[in-house]
Amino acid sequence: MNTLIVLRHAKAADLPGLADRERPLTDRGERDAERAGERLKQLGLAPELVLCSPSVRTRRTAELALAGLGSDAPIHFESEIYEAYPDELLELIGRTDGGISTLLLVGHNPGVHELVLNLTLSREDEGYPPGAFSVLETSPWAELGPGDGRLVGRWTPKDH
Repeated sequence: MNTLIVLRHAKAADLPGLADRERPLTDRGERDAERAGERLKQLGLAPELVLCSPSVRTRRTAELALAGLGSDAPIHFESEIYEAYPDELLELIGRTDGGISTLLLVGHNPGVHELVLNLTLSREDEGYPPGAFSVLETSPWAELGPGDGRLVGRWTPKDH
């Protein structure tokens, strides 16, 4: 059984004139990203690989989450994560080496939220605020499809 952690980037600033891909995290976003990593550490989760959108806010979220986790897992920046639909994210995940058992995906809404709903076939929609993550037990990466994930954990920055 594999473990997929799906993390939405933390709270980003809306700055006039700044391209969307260049938006930085807010101070709160910086804190929440590190807290997400600390929570993953408390859960005993250690990603072996990170797939991350190349935007400034997702890069920083991944860096801070890994710092909070105390992990030096390699980060692969994948341009296709930016503005991806769930099926595109599934395809990317499906190309992950079978030797990786715990994968962290850092991306954007609505793609990451819809990915979790798709994998779990969940009808419950609690939203997916900035900095939230879900932990799913899944089929092998190459076989992963709708309904092949079981939600085993969820965290949002408002959780204490």
